[in-house]
Amino acid sequence: MLYEEKQRLEAIINSMGCAVIVTSTNGCIQIMNPMAELITGWKQSEAFGKDLVEVVSLIDKDVGEKIENLARYVMEAGQILNLPENCTLITKDGKEIAVGDNIAPIRDQNGNITGAVLVFQDITKRKQTEAQLIRNAFYDGLTELPNRVLFLDRLRQTIERSKRRSDYYFAVLFLDLDGFKEINDRFGHGMGDDFLVAIARRLESCLRGGDTVARFGGDEFTVLLEDIKDISDATNVASRIQDSLRLPLNLNGYQLSTTASIGITWNFSSYEEPATLLRDADIAMYRAKRQGKATYAIFS
Repeated sequence: MLYEEKQRLEAIINSMGCAVIVTSTNGCIQIMNPMAELITGWKQSEAFGKDLVEVVSLIDKDVGEKIENLARYVMEAGQILNLPENCTLITKDGKEIAVGDNIAPIRDQNGNITGAVLVFQDITKRKQTEAQLIRNAFYDGLTELPNRVLFLDRLRQTIERSKRRSDYYFAVLFLDLDGFKEINDRFGHGMGDDFLVAIARRLESCLRGGDTVARFGGDEFTVLLEDIKDISDATNVASRIQDSLRLPLNLNGYQLSTTASIGITWNFSSYEEPATLLRDADIAMYRAKRQGKATYAIFS
């Protein structure tokens, strides 16, 4: 009867879609199912009797540290433990795989701990999907620049920083491309998209490492310049952007160039809300458009 029960248990463990590893009380491996063999690259026959850490080499990516023998840990604690959020398994041949799930103590009928069971699965695809969802939420799909949501968040943080430091100045530039509609109408939306991507790279090249350029929507872009000395830092960047945009772009055999109307605002008055600051930069941008485009105006 006992033999049949053991056979049945093995059949269940072997047919599971996730990796299962069972250890004895000393933290050494007794059972590995086929999925555990597949993920770790170890065969049960070679892993049998080895310390769990030797076969299941786990690293907590958040702190960059190797994880000790979890089997011993859960047996001492007497409770289930979830694997860390960013847990990576180093396989037998040195590959890195993102894994998730938990490890639990095994108890007999009397409640005595007789070993531990580690259950885990390869969550690489899930991690990639999560990363993509986060990217989609905060970055523009076309230009790969930060989008409106991320820009507003960074601007809010910058406003908070400026409240804590009286000598902290920052500026926002609101850009609207002059004549983009004509490019779209003449060459089509595909060319218009390629043009926006090329403009995004130009804008990035005009900024320092810590600054942010975002696609705000359509052919509107916003720039956040942090920790500037005064407004001349912002006007210098605006001039640099204008010079960069004037240089012709070669796209599909055509030479295209554009200019931008740029509105500038900076924290000379204590702004509380990103929306107010952007509204003022937008007003200044329309003033620049009225002044004949290809120029910048400072909100006052």
